Amino acid sequence: MTVESRSVVASDAGGAQVTKERERPLAVGLRAARANLVPALVIQAAVVSVVLAYYFWEPARAWLERLAEFKRGGGYLFSLVAGVLAGGLLPELLAVAVFQRGRVRRENLGSLAFGVCFWGLMAMVVDALYRAQALAFGPGVDLFTVLKKAAFDQFVFTPFVTIPLTVVVFEWRHAGYQRSGMPRVLSLDFYTRKVLPSVVSGLGFWLPVVLLVYCLPLPLQFPLFTLALTLWVMIFTWISHAHKEK
Repeated sequence: MTVESRSVVASDAGGAQVTKERERPLAVGLRAARANLVPALVIQAAVVSVVLAYYFWEPARAWLERLAEFKRGGGYLFSLVAGVLAGGLLPELLAVAVFQRGRVRRENLGSLAFGVCFWGLMAMVVDALYRAQALAFGPGVDLFTVLKKAAFDQFVFTPFVTIPLTVVVFEWRHAGYQRSGMPRVLSLDFYTRKVLPSVVSGLGFWLPVVLLVYCLPLPLQFPLFTLALTLWVMIFTWISHAHKEK
C-alpha cells in the first residue's frame, strides 16, 4: 500500500494564505503508521502466538513441522500459490462477497489478474530472500543470527528492493499501464515523496514481524510471512472498501 504526500496550507494571523508546502515524507509515513496501529498490533499478536505455539505447545509444533515438510516439497511453487491467494484471490473474494453483495464487476477481473501476477511473483522474491539469508548468515535461530537477518531484511532489502518495486508497479497500474511519465520513478524526488513514506509506515509493522519470522526454522519462515501478509491484505481490503462506501 503506497502513501501519498499531501499539501499543507499555512495562513498568517490575519487569515491570509502565506505558503503552501508539501508535507515531509517522514511525517506522512509516521501518520500512516499511527493510523494502522491497531490492525498491525492484531496481526503481530497472531504471529507471536504462532511462534510461541511452535516452541511451547507440542500439538502445534507437530502440525507446523508437517507444514514445513509440505513447504520443502512445494518449493517456489508453494510460495507462488501462497502469494496468489494472499494478495490476489482473497482480497477480491472479500470485496465481491461483502461489499458488492456477490456481484462480480469487470474491474474485479482486472484487479484479480494484477494481484495474481504481482503478489505471486513478490512472494517468490521473499522466499528467495529467506533462502539466500540462510546461506549467507546460517540457518540458526540464535539471537545474533535473527538480528542480522532482520536488519538486512528491513534496512537493505525492503527499502531498496521490495517497496520501490511495489510503488513503481502500482504507479504504472494507476497510470493505465502507460510508460509516459514513468521515467520520473528513477529520480530522488520520487523516492523521497513516494517510496520513503511507505518505508517508514511499514517499518513499525514489518520489523517486529520479521524478527519473529526469523525465530523459526527456514521451512516455516515463509508460511509465517504468508500468514502476516494474508491478514494484512484482508484487513486493509476491508478498510479501503469501507472508506469507499462511506
